[in-house]
Amino acid sequence: MAYVQVLPEFGLVVDPMVGVVTTAGVSYTPVLEQVTELEKITDDLVGMLSGEGNFLASFPNREGVLNVAGGVTAFWYGMAIGLLVAGVVVLGLL
Repeated sequence: MAYVQVLPEFGLVVDPMVGVVTTAGVSYTPVLEQVTELEKITDDLVGMLSGEGNFLASFPNREGVLNVAGGVTAFWYGMAIGLLVAGVVVLGLL
């Protein structure tokens, strides 16, 4: 792979395939690929906060499943806390 020398006294070259200034003999292409994958994952995590859209690794036509899952979870937590409070009230009356 050919490099274009930028500052030979510091050993800096440009990788023309990536367009990044780097040191001679070192390519940051694997690092940039991992950063791109991490950006996709973080965009997916931030997208989950809105409850709309689709997961990155989910099946097609599953949009809006986060709203349903959140509602079901809130229902069961509400039932558990409500029954706990009702039990404490009933035990307090005995």
